[in-house]
Amino acid sequence: MANLKSLVKDTAIYGLSSIVGRFLNYLLVPLYTHYMPKESGDYGVSTNIYAYTALILVLLTFGMETTLFRFANEEKYKPDSVFSTAMVTVGVLTALFLILIFGFIDPISNALGYEAHPDYLLMMAVVVALDALQALPFSYLRFQKRAIRFASLKLLFIVVNIGLNLICFVWLGKTSVFYVFFINLMCTAFVTLFFVPDLFRIHWHFDSTLLRRMLSYSWPILILGIAGILNQVADKIVFPLVYPDQMEANVQLGIYGSCVKIAMIMAMITQAFRYAYEPIVFAKSKDGDKSEYYAAAMKYFIVFTLLAFLCVMGWMPLLKFIIGADYREGLAVVPIVMAAEIMMGVYFNLSFWYKLIDKTIYGAWFSLIGCIVLFAVNILFIPKYGYMACAWGGVAGYGTAMILSYVIGQQKNPIPYPMKDILLYVALTALIFAAMQFISAKTSETLCLVVNTLLIVAFAAIIFIRDFRHPSNSHLQI
Repeated sequence: MANLKSLVKDTAIYGLSSIVGRFLNYLLVPLYTHYMPKESGDYGVSTNIYAYTALILVLLTFGMETTLFRFANEEKYKPDSVFSTAMVTVGVLTALFLILIFGFIDPISNALGYEAHPDYLLMMAVVVALDALQALPFSYLRFQKRAIRFASLKLLFIVVNIGLNLICFVWLGKTSVFYVFFINLMCTAFVTLFFVPDLFRIHWHFDSTLLRRMLSYSWPILILGIAGILNQVADKIVFPLVYPDQMEANVQLGIYGSCVKIAMIMAMITQAFRYAYEPIVFAKSKDGDKSEYYAAAMKYFIVFTLLAFLCVMGWMPLLKFIIGADYREGLAVVPIVMAAEIMMGVYFNLSFWYKLIDKTIYGAWFSLIGCIVLFAVNILFIPKYGYMACAWGGVAGYGTAMILSYVIGQQKNPIPYPMKDILLYVALTALIFAAMQFISAKTSETLCLVVNTLLIVAFAAIIFIRDFRHPSNSHLQI
């Protein structure tokens, strides 16, 4: 099927930019964790401030990325009109945000505990403003199926960012977290310039009637986005606020933040899949075989994320060197955070039933409830269990939202997900993971790597034999 071929091709391109980019960014983790000592708490400061910027970015984009796809696919609207209306909206919100931050920087920095470093907040405010202004042009590239340009610009940012960090930390010996934020600002501004020619080619037309429809569609997505991003960053925001020892909080948050980086391969896969899948879902919404397509896509998303989970856990004796030795005490959070990311990916796949029938309010409620669960776990258990509570909070929050979306979705817009196959692969993954844990406790790291690799190959072979050797057995035919 043509749509699936497009999905595979675009996922490969988006995945290349995402996975290669994240891999290159991993070079910064050993750099930071080597040059910024654990006791300084600088990596914890970075983790905390980037959590705030992620939340603010969702607020500024106001759900307009998904809304762009929804209305640009309607025949009654010209895509340029949809883009320009959304872009003006985001631009106004961004301008108001910058006025607020620069006008009230002292009380804001005091409230967040950065009274000695308001410059950190000012730099990152400009970064998140530029990111918000880039978000819709990047989405428009996806809508136009310009995956190569999309990936090129994403990789350009990463390569320049890494190069400047290496020069700053290794050559010049500048090891303060200040330079992390300053370099990010320079790179973000640099990439923004590449969108200027595209913006001049747009036929700008602001449609107030269209805006009312877009806002009606997007505000539940905004709530959904806020709750969703809080599920990802709330632990890093809450941690310094509830941890008993404020001086130690940044140290512990640095350990947690660095170890979570290893688990982010799951976020890469989910993001790459989303970039390619979202435009196709809306375009395919009128096809007769859409339910079978969505069901098969869900199955294979889960299968490949489970394979990625086993690869990360099986090769942990090598991957642990991504972070500095002082930070490795937190590696126990990796499988928990990866499980939470899988649940988040499943939840994203489940979300299309209410997006396609314009009932995005359901997603807002699901995410809000999941977010409440996550906050409760973090606030109640961080004081006693530290960052382990953060990891389990993610599982609780995403798990709640995922289950609610599945149960209610099957009532409102049922899709025949192959639950028997999915549960079989989940159980097999759990069994192999348990075997890996047992082997790691009983053997050397070298032998452990060999055995784990064999187990991963066996899992991949089972996938191939059951689902790809006989394509007629699957709805997802390439």
